[in-house]
Amino acid sequence: MRIRPEKVAHLMRREVADVLERRLRDPRLTSLVSVTDVEVTPDLSFARVYVSVLGDEETRRRALATLAHAAGFVRRELGARLGLREVPEVRFVHDTSLDRGARVDELLRRLQAGEPVEDEEPE
Repeated sequence: MRIRPEKVAHLMRREVADVLERRLRDPRLTSLVSVTDVEVTPDLSFARVYVSVLGDEETRRRALATLAHAAGFVRRELGARLGLREVPEVRFVHDTSLDRGARVDELLRRLQAGEPVEDEEPE
């Protein structure tokens, strides 16, 4: 029986979130990290785990470096939890969708209040 990548991605999202919340004890990860999505390649060899990090740019950078360092630990935990023959390689990626959504909300608020709106995109 072949396991669909979408099902693996759904299971991984739940389990990675649990591992980060309950098992990863890294003092460098002091910020709030949320798993927002997981994409798995069709051959199940690679998983891109999207995370949202609460804090400034430096906090995000440190959190992503810490998560990259912990990717092997997370992968081993997933192996024990998911029971897959091959566990996908895990890569953490900052999810910018929440930042873009906050930017849109801010622009709409300014428009509604009659304030000027900048044309430039945030970095």
